[in-house]
Amino acid sequence: NPLTIYPHSTSLACPNPLHANLFKLMKPFHHHLLPLSFITTHRNPCLRHHQYHYMPYSQHPFTNKRSSFLVPINNNNNKMTSSDSENNINGNTNNDHEQLILKERSKSAFRYTEDIAPGLKIDMALYTIHHTSLSEFQEVQVIDSYFGRTLVTDGKTQSAEHDEFVYHESLVHPALFWSAILSEGAAPKSVFIGGGGELATAREVLRHNTVDRVVMVDIDPEVIEVSKKYLPEWGGEAVANHPKVEYIVGDVQQYLKGINDKFDVMIIDVSDPIEAGPAVALYTQEFYQLVAKRLNRNGVFVTQAGSASFIPFPHSSSDGEGEESTCFAPIKNTLATVFDHAIPYSAPVASFGEDWGFVLAFNGPKDAARTLVDLPYETIDKLIEERIETVPGVPEHKFRSIGVKRAVNGDEKGGDVLKHYDGVVHRRLFALSKPLREAMKSDGRVMTEANPIFMY
Repeated sequence: NPLTIYPHSTSLACPNPLHANLFKLMKPFHHHLLPLSFITTHRNPCLRHHQYHYMPYSQHPFTNKRSSFLVPINNNNNKMTSSDSENNINGNTNNDHEQLILKERSKSAFRYTEDIAPGLKIDMALYTIHHTSLSEFQEVQVIDSYFGRTLVTDGKTQSAEHDEFVYHESLVHPALFWSAILSEGAAPKSVFIGGGGELATAREVLRHNTVDRVVMVDIDPEVIEVSKKYLPEWGGEAVANHPKVEYIVGDVQQYLKGINDKFDVMIIDVSDPIEAGPAVALYTQEFYQLVAKRLNRNGVFVTQAGSASFIPFPHSSSDGEGEESTCFAPIKNTLATVFDHAIPYSAPVASFGEDWGFVLAFNGPKDAARTLVDLPYETIDKLIEERIETVPGVPEHKFRSIGVKRAVNGDEKGGDVLKHYDGVVHRRLFALSKPLREAMKSDGRVMTEANPIFMY
């Protein structure tokens, strides 16, 4: 089992100055350390010169089996950033010292690892820990890794600078453009977002110039505040304070039960249905029945749906009963019990370590699903040019990969705004691989409150 390393000896006689500093840092917080991913080499001999006792992940209150990195937790407010850590080492915050720390840290092989499937991990360099905290509902971190600035909750990557636009554009735009087509151009005007704490989902919705109301409900205000501070490119204050946005802190299901409002499009962008997570109920048949009551005529619903690997992983669920531990097919099956159409699609998200699934659901004629999937690329591109505009005040990501457009003036419109989605990509999203389609056909599970299904 993965192990958390606790310093047992009070000696700080480490041959390497960086490790001496690290253990000085660790000492005051040794009862509240998250896992330390450390490679024992000749570069960190102090690991062989000290004595430690070991504790499995599952026994420590601040750990999650799916990720591993050093994160000290402050006893006063459960927060300590990497900059706080460096200041606590010797009080020096000048650039030379910070560069020295980064140089030495790179030699010591700090790593971020995350479980993708049983026996499969994604492993990458960990450059900076900007934030870590334990909210009432989940663990929240912001780090810099191979994929740039990254939001992590409960040990699972939620979005990364490298490709967050792929995830968020894929989640939002097919649903909103399909709403426009179903309503013959009259919609969408009102959009509901369940979750979406990093604010990028609302950013994409606000790019549609027909939208005049966005209601966003998220249970955890910690994610919103952390995102505004550390992830302004995702939306930040410009989206949180936008006049069209109504932000409510609360439980999504309870909020929808307590209103009579209806929406043209409803989007669920919450964490995966993991057993200890806060969002399991938002993937059940009972919740989807509630959603159907809150949609206008020709309304469209879309949800993220977890792993959708091009060739499904050859693994079993952790309960040992031989069932696939992904939820893509069960989410699609569950929505199909409530709506006339439940259409699965996927996009490649490298920072997640795999392709990612979405399911779009709506009521309509029998041939409507085929119409959606086969929309001519000219139709999508025309809608993009007519309806998509920049959201003022949202900064551009500092780093863009080759081939990814950058905003130039901040007032772009149409295809110059979107980095991923267009008419060609639309058809690719709905073209699931044959192995994935066959795997989904053989999985007939439905998710209910009495019988939930958990992702790995």
